[in-house]
Amino acid sequence: MDKNQLHQLILERLHADLALAERAALSAHEAATHEENVAENKYDTLGLEAAYLAAGQARRVEEIRQALGAWQRLTLRPFADGQGIGLGALVWLADARDNRQCLLLGPDSAGLKLRWQTEEVLVISPRAPLGQRLLGCAAGDEVEIRIGGGLQRFAILRVA
Repeated sequence: MDKNQLHQLILERLHADLALAERAALSAHEAATHEENVAENKYDTLGLEAAYLAAGQARRVEEIRQALGAWQRLTLRPFADGQGIGLGALVWLADARDNRQCLLLGPDSAGLKLRWQTEEVLVISPRAPLGQRLLGCAAGDEVEIRIGGGLQRFAILRVA
């Protein structure tokens, strides 16, 4: 299975997210430095609030840049039998109720959802509890994680 198209979709999404975040950061910076936001007294916090927003937007831009760089350095290779799940693995899981999902173990951008071929793919990170449990596993294995005080079991159906 060729995952290059999926990789390209992730890069495109991150580029779009970066452009949006950069526009938001610029807008927040302009608001924070606008003359109308200069405090008139110690209770006037509009300028301070705008500065906090601008700082948060700048951090978000940097996070997306780092994620984009990590994805640009990653080469998605086909999964080989006998090889444990690692970064770049595409994993199909089923829970105890046979609810199925397709996950991509990526270096960053956890929570990103994409439509690829006929699948909805959710990007997870090896830092996530499920991502940690999947590392080194293979098709046919089962993993368990604690979710909200309960134990949830997943069967690994397929890996690519």
